[in-house]
Amino acid sequence: MLTLVVDTATSAVQAALVEIEDDELFLSAFRREIDSRGHVERLTPFIEECLADAGRTSADVGAVVAGVGPGPFTGLRVGMVTAAAFADGRGIPVYGVCSLDGIGGNTRGRALVATDARRKEIYWAVYENGARVGEPQVGKPAELGELDADYAIGEGASKYADELRIPAEAVAAYPDPVKLAELAAGRVRSGAPTEKLTPLYLRRPDAQAAKP
Repeated sequence: MLTLVVDTATSAVQAALVEIEDDELFLSAFRREIDSRGHVERLTPFIEECLADAGRTSADVGAVVAGVGPGPFTGLRVGMVTAAAFADGRGIPVYGVCSLDGIGGNTRGRALVATDARRKEIYWAVYENGARVGEPQVGKPAELGELDADYAIGEGASKYADELRIPAEAVAAYPDPVKLAELAAGRVRSGAPTEKLTPLYLRRPDAQAAKP
């Protein structure tokens, strides 16, 4: 089944088409741009470009997978609303996957996955051979204490390597669309009911309502 995958939980604006077959996944088209303020402008054109690259139309897409964070409020919301609207318009199911799992699911050994949460904080989780240990959290890198991890990976890990005191991968990693599709593949193959996407904000948004 042709599956649209979108993720905007990090500064990477991402869209991909992944073909989910019986026991294999194939990447048909992919777009990514690192632009922390470009989610609104980039995501929909990226979806259209992916369809054009693959020689397909929206009518060929049978399911949607969306990264649900954790991530900053505005960027994360763009991806989730776009995914839900696309699925609703086509009458197809949409499934949510933790965006950190799109990075940590590809790791080996004991790894800390950390993305940039802004406010000098990171969203983070520890992974053991690709499996997440515990729930995603948010906090200041210098205040995390001693973490049992062999290395750190992700945009936050690169940005706050000194504070984390854990060897960091030199290249910042972003959620892998194929891994996100893989983590939802069981639901896609079984035709599971569509899901209400619940964002992992982990904290209140920066914007606050004006006081009377």
